[in-house]
Amino acid sequence: MKKSVMAAALGVLLAAGAANATGIGAGVYAGYSFPVLQEDAGSGSMYGFRAPISVAPTITIEPFYASSALGDVEEVLGGISYTREGFDQTAYGASLLFGNTSGPGFHVYPFAGIGKYKLERTGTDIDEVGYNFGLGFGFGVAPKISLHVRGEVEMIKIEDSSRKFGNVTGGVSYSFMP
Repeated sequence: MKKSVMAAALGVLLAAGAANATGIGAGVYAGYSFPVLQEDAGSGSMYGFRAPISVAPTITIEPFYASSALGDVEEVLGGISYTREGFDQTAYGASLLFGNTSGPGFHVYPFAGIGKYKLERTGTDIDEVGYNFGLGFGFGVAPKISLHVRGEVEMIKIEDSSRKFGNVTGGVSYSFMP
């Protein structure tokens, strides 16, 4: 039930944004993900896809897909050393960006979003709603091409606790319709 409500809400949000779009684009990114206050997973690489839809000059809805492979960690319990497998994470959702995010010149924009996050490793399968927020920096290098660097925090709620990750990414986006 939660999944269908989340998918329906995301669909309505994207349809409303696309209907009023003043700009539509696509972008790819890659970067580094690291666990925050967690000792059972290491840092790792991440990559993804974003599709910015500008609904006003300073408001952009940005559906995203993300994938990361967190590193293994070595632990010692009772004098026995073993390796704990890192998580493989996938996520999809949408972020709301505030400020001009494309076009010529330098841009700074805060953002916040919601998505469906899945963390998997042997013996653990977490599939929950999560939130992200952060700050992005963009630079238009051509009329339709922008470079972006972002720092963000992801929080995935798990019962009475949460998993938190910091991400630093860099990418490029292309605007199909300014």
